[in-house]
Amino acid sequence: MSDCSNDTTSLGASKQATEEVKSNSEESTMDQESPKNSAAEIPVTSNGEVDDSHEHNFNRDLKRSLPSGLGLSETQITSHGFDSTKEGVIEAGAFQGGQRTQTKSGPVILADEIKNPAMEKLELVRKWSLNTYKCTRQIISEKLGRGSRTVDLELEAQIDILRDNKKKYENILKLAQTLSTQLFQMVHTQRQLGDAFADLSLKSLELHEEFGYNADTQKLLAKNGETLLGAINFFIASVNTLVNKTIEDTLMTVKQYESARIEYDAYRTDLEELNLGPRDANTLPKIEQSQHLFQAHKEKYDKMRNDVSIKLKFLEENKVKVLHNQLVLFHNAIAAYFAGNQKQLEQTLKQFHIKLKSPGVDAPSWLEEQ
Repeated sequence: MSDCSNDTTSLGASKQATEEVKSNSEESTMDQESPKNSAAEIPVTSNGEVDDSHEHNFNRDLKRSLPSGLGLSETQITSHGFDSTKEGVIEAGAFQGGQRTQTKSGPVILADEIKNPAMEKLELVRKWSLNTYKCTRQIISEKLGRGSRTVDLELEAQIDILRDNKKKYENILKLAQTLSTQLFQMVHTQRQLGDAFADLSLKSLELHEEFGYNADTQKLLAKNGETLLGAINFFIASVNTLVNKTIEDTLMTVKQYESARIEYDAYRTDLEELNLGPRDANTLPKIEQSQHLFQAHKEKYDKMRNDVSIKLKFLEENKVKVLHNQLVLFHNAIAAYFAGNQKQLEQTLKQFHIKLKSPGVDAPSWLEEQ
């Protein structure tokens, strides 16, 4: 009996020792895992419910820190343990009636619906700088005799004639203005001389008739001079319109045509250089882009060349018509004045519908003309 009781006692002691070893190993295991899982602890209230006040405060601070452009009604952060391989994800949910309706988890993507004006301006400046560089290089190459230029011989000859004629018409206009100024001074002097003769005719009884004749002659010359002055001023106004408006407008179109020609040659040269180089995966896109730009500038060049040809044709017709009438007016007025034919001089002005301004009468205001 004593042997049985000793065996039972030793068996109970061994079981108790085994349980203590297991409990110690579990406690050591929990101690090792506690630092890892401490970040995932969930606070609990006294009623046993999950305390999400910290999470709510964190979400509120996050919403305030996010830009207003996101348009999110409510944002929530879902975090995982340190041993998790998943990354933190921002969850966005629509706020409806005080309750949150969560959508599927996923990263927030900001849609750039409105283009940045600064970037657009920068792109325009970049394109302008590139185009200016190409055109400047083409101009320098042409002046140095290294680059080739597109030439339309017939059109270039017409443009040269137009520029030469413009210089000659400007010289005629300058001389006609000088004649008008001198004639105005002469007419003014003749009028004053006629008034002086008339005054002496009244005060000198012995020379009354002589002074009277000279007074009438000077007044008649002054009157005819005013008529001639009106014809010359009308001639000046018509030629000035032809030179400084009609011809100048055509020359502005010629300048645009020349700019288009330079751009066309610049992009043509660029395309030729690319075609001479190697063709591989890197150069083919550049060649296609250069071909597209070359075609666009070629169409612009052809359009401007056609516009210049049309304007030159209409300018020539208009110039012949205007100058024909003005030269006939100028000749008839000068001939009638120096011939002393007052009636012919007045008839010339009526023929061209020229109205003379009466001396001492101001021109009507624009309101009166309306």
